[in-house]
Amino acid sequence: MKDNLVTIFGGGGFLGRQVAQALMARGARVRIAQRDLANSVKVKALGNLGQTQFVAANIRKPDTVARALHGSDIVINLVGILSGDFDAVQHEGAANVAKAAAAAGVTALVHVSAIGADANSPSAYGRSKAAGEAAVLAAFPNATIVRPSIIFGQEDQFLNRFAGVASSGPVVPVIGAATKFQPVYVGDVAEAIANAAQQPGVFGGKTFELAGPQVMSMKEINAWVAKAIGRGDKPLVEVPGAFASLLAMLPGGPITRDQLAMLGQDNVAAPGAPGLEALGVAPTPMAAVAERWMVPYRKHGRFAGRVKA
Repeated sequence: MKDNLVTIFGGGGFLGRQVAQALMARGARVRIAQRDLANSVKVKALGNLGQTQFVAANIRKPDTVARALHGSDIVINLVGILSGDFDAVQHEGAANVAKAAAAAGVTALVHVSAIGADANSPSAYGRSKAAGEAAVLAAFPNATIVRPSIIFGQEDQFLNRFAGVASSGPVVPVIGAATKFQPVYVGDVAEAIANAAQQPGVFGGKTFELAGPQVMSMKEINAWVAKAIGRGDKPLVEVPGAFASLLAMLPGGPITRDQLAMLGQDNVAAPGAPGLEALGVAPTPMAAVAERWMVPYRKHGRFAGRVKA
């Protein structure tokens, strides 16, 4: 990996910064390619002098994609959205990256999809992810596909969002309370992606479902968060499906119609699917790392007493 140039589309985001750090620790040069480079400068401090590059690129525009990966040895596509034109970004955009990577003759391509990618998914998100995977493999058959479950980490919009809700109101409303997840730690996902990128001869052409060691329902996750911030006494209120549907119709509401559709299915790894261990990474339990960044949500912040197990 030393001195290889790795172009990461979406490398300035929550997962991207972790992936960049994992690659730079192995001696790679990293080029961050994304539409808005404002947040990408955070990556610069993670590496040594001259180890990072930045280029503006929009995966919906093939010419910018080709320019961004010119001279690259390895390409990683992390770009995804939770609302908007899913097909344009997660299908057509993914195809643009894979076609450009094949034309450039790069040695490895890692494409980040999601558990729940399914051509028959009730959500447009899931269908677009499946179409993206198919397009990537059609253009670059030796690509590695990784499908993470919902990712947690210090800067996530998952545990932090639930902690914000639990710390503010008299009750904790829970939408999709029974839906099951296998939350996976962002550092584990980053290491798995770096391992896949480093060894295309071993991992190329394969699909991996990256999930944590625990299967938890949405209600159980919210209960864990509430307890971790010292708010375990707050009632958890399951939001009825009909009311959740009404909320999903509100502009700027807490959930979109497509996200509600996604909550209709569990988000766990398929039985027997190769995962983190197959990529050389031991899954990190949520409780082992998450409590340390839950501190600001406690009643007295870092001055609060230790939460009892």
